[in-house]
Amino acid sequence: MDLHNGHWSHRVGEPASDPLVTRTPHCGHSASDSTCHLLVSSSDLEVKIPTVNGIVSIDGMVVPAGEARVSVFDRGFLYGDSVYEVVRTYDLALFELGLHLARLASSAERIALSLPWTADRFDREVRRVVEASREADAPDPAAAPWNLGECSVRIVVTRGSGELGLDPGLAVEPTVVLIAVPLRGPPLAAYREGVAAWPFGGPGAPRRGGDPAAKTGEHLFHVLAVREARAHGAQEALLLDGAGSVTEGASSNVFAVRGGALETPPLGVGILAGVTRAVVLDIAGRLGIPVRERPLPLAGLESADEAFLTSTVREVLPVVRVGDRPIGPAAPGPVTRRIHAAFREAAGGGHKPGKAPASV
Repeated sequence: MDLHNGHWSHRVGEPASDPLVTRTPHCGHSASDSTCHLLVSSSDLEVKIPTVNGIVSIDGMVVPAGEARVSVFDRGFLYGDSVYEVVRTYDLALFELGLHLARLASSAERIALSLPWTADRFDREVRRVVEASREADAPDPAAAPWNLGECSVRIVVTRGSGELGLDPGLAVEPTVVLIAVPLRGPPLAAYREGVAAWPFGGPGAPRRGGDPAAKTGEHLFHVLAVREARAHGAQEALLLDGAGSVTEGASSNVFAVRGGALETPPLGVGILAGVTRAVVLDIAGRLGIPVRERPLPLAGLESADEAFLTSTVREVLPVVRVGDRPIGPAAPGPVTRRIHAAFREAAGGGHKPGKAPASV
């Protein structure tokens, strides 16, 4: 079987040996044409798609998750040539969507990817998939109460499909994929008891690639970091720079608490400008909690009074162990709890700030 002009073909008399073909594909040829061009549709293929409850929009077309298809020639699939964001809901109202869309545009600009939609179009389409995903899953009895019935939306923009090759100019036009699924945040017990984090990287370790200030699909370094963390029973990986300082989590920002003040690495060390990080810094200012943005050596984090992670799905998650060392009394501390309570109050029901929030 050969590939001719983007269509699979086989020679007449040659068996179609592709194991994914489950029935004889339609084909046609004339007596003067010895090549038979196979017309393969999605119903001809045994596509390996996990069972996922959710709704997907591909370039504005909304379909169930199990029916979503993207070309194997898409550069996001082949090279990680894409940008993305993850937003969540409270009472099915989107939280800080504007900040996420602004960061999506910034990431795209940093990798010279032209977004095909305006911010208003992204806003409308994201809200459309959220509406379509209502009641997509049964409640999780272990979930934190503020996550029950909520969803998260991954916004992905790839450079698009084209001929094989690293040259970005081969892409024809960008692809936009929106994936709305039931929100799977940490269980309530994680907020009450805290979680463990594992350091990854440091002097002599493989270096991460790409621009850390752009949220792109280039994730192998982060995947390997999380793999090592999980192998050591930790819930998050802490990424270390060449000097051995903590920069950020694999999918979170990192805070230490010392003497009642927050310490967190500055953006200048090469980290993503987290949306939840920015909300927490604003909350700390309103609460009168001092903030020191400066490099955070691993030893400094290990000796902190408290520590926590921030991200869209995690909100403010206490860390009680880093590597093999306990943080403080190995329990969520008062400053972390105060920050999270204020965040919960601000988030409320998303569109209803100040709504009485569920507590830890």
